[in-house]
Amino acid sequence: MDKADILRAVADGSLSVEEAESLLSKPAVSKVGDVANLDLERASRCGMPEIVLAEGKDTDSLVQIMHNFVNAAGRCVASRITAEQTKAVCAALPDGVEAEFREAGNILILTDGTVPKPSGGKVAVLTAGTSDIRVAEEARAIAEEMGAEVVTAYDVGVAGIHRLFPALEKVSGADVYVVCAGREGTLPSVVAGLVDKPVIGVPVSTGYGYMGHGQAALASMLQSCAVITVVNIDAGFTAGAFAARTAALIAEARNTK
Repeated sequence: MDKADILRAVADGSLSVEEAESLLSKPAVSKVGDVANLDLERASRCGMPEIVLAEGKDTDSLVQIMHNFVNAAGRCVASRITAEQTKAVCAALPDGVEAEFREAGNILILTDGTVPKPSGGKVAVLTAGTSDIRVAEEARAIAEEMGAEVVTAYDVGVAGIHRLFPALEKVSGADVYVVCAGREGTLPSVVAGLVDKPVIGVPVSTGYGYMGHGQAALASMLQSCAVITVVNIDAGFTAGAFAARTAALIAEARNTK
């Protein structure tokens, strides 16, 4: 429960003042030895939860962080996690905790049964090619973790642009579009010229030779003649989080009319 939930529960009588006081007095930061300081109130403060970046962490530290996080918050998500790290984290899970490994996006989710609260927002995630799916799936997982409904359409790039139009019909009704593309990175601009909602371009590190590894895609998106927001190369997390937060605000405004 965040602070708003606690106050509402007191107001409707489902939570006593003493219980609320106990919940509110819990520390906002949970220390994991000398390794980490877990930010337990980031979701209520910023509208998005803290996500554990597994990349670069030694295995023992990652296990400690994730196990402590799920015990404290009821749910923990790690991004950029390897199969080996996943095996270590899942080897001895805390009691009552289950794990879900989303291999396509290198995402590991631990939960004690706590689920994301639906925001009412809807996010569409598109890719130009199948090589872009790994980044798209990271964006998808993060957006879902923040309560967004996510719809996808993959491999609909401009090399066969006729594929795009039925895909846009499939994902119509989305509040925000996340569009992942490598090589020349054209697809976000095309999508932005066809929809009336915010578009987030995600350059992907596919492509080779001159300006390869996502550099040409990033430059192309930054020079787009259509109005788009652009994140860094392979930044699926950033795109998913920004899309989910924007979609949630749009849904909130829609529901207050």
